[in-house]
Amino acid sequence: MNEKIAIVTDSTSDLKREDLDKYGIKSLPLKVIYKDRQYQDRVDITPAEVYEGMKDEIPTTSMPSPQEIEDLYTELKGEGYTHIISIHISSGLSATYSNCRMVAEQMDDIEVEVVDSKMLSMGLGRLVLYAKDLIAAEEFNFAEIVEKVEAKREKVEIFFVVETLKYLKKGGRIGKVSGTIGELLNIKPIISIDEDGEYYTFTKVRGRKKSIKKMYSLIKNRLKDGKKYCLDIMNAAAPEEAQNLSDKFKDIPSITDIFIGEISPVMVVHAGPGLLGLTLTELDD
Repeated sequence: MNEKIAIVTDSTSDLKREDLDKYGIKSLPLKVIYKDRQYQDRVDITPAEVYEGMKDEIPTTSMPSPQEIEDLYTELKGEGYTHIISIHISSGLSATYSNCRMVAEQMDDIEVEVVDSKMLSMGLGRLVLYAKDLIAAEEFNFAEIVEKVEAKREKVEIFFVVETLKYLKKGGRIGKVSGTIGELLNIKPIISIDEDGEYYTFTKVRGRKKSIKKMYSLIKNRLKDGKKYCLDIMNAAAPEEAQNLSDKFKDIPSITDIFIGEISPVMVVHAGPGLLGLTLTELDD
């Protein structure tokens, strides 16, 4: 049987619209919700608009509805796709994955495999792009592609710092991160994502500048001889710090590609302005 495979992700992947369009990747938008209105993430609201509105109201967020997911899967089936690999934000951070799984189990005449990325932002984005490359290579069947994407999770690491923990706390995304008392002493947790796909404190540093230096050294220490990597530097209203980090990394030969980007409005709600994050992805030999 000939397999025609579609890729679905969600707006927390932080992939650019032009790349989604270029590669035919479908993205389900999460929602940014205010008291009197709601927006589709990365569709009709920008990060800048979220920052601007935070002084008046901190919005909430929600995942795509089962109906929206079903509509997209059905649309792809109508376009002749026989298989869908649907790769989403960590189930430890959002119910998007569980909603997609519920819908996938009810789909007829198309095989849908839902993958829990166990991460977000360009950690998720890199898995989606990897799936795209595997499909384009035409060397693997659907089951092999799913298996390879799931294995690739072990080759991706995320570290980030935030200006304050209050947004993670308010949104209920604090996970295993501790630091309430430490905030009074300007202790900055460097946050990563564990095997359950939840945030945890990887280490702690005093002060913003030291925390950024520590992230730089963490990445440098993870580079293995003979391996190649891509590095994604993501920010929320911290473009200069992101650029400065990029300048520091650009002379490291094993990092072959550096991307600087801004996190999605939904993630701005939970992280707040001042987030600076690094995603390191080991490339296949």
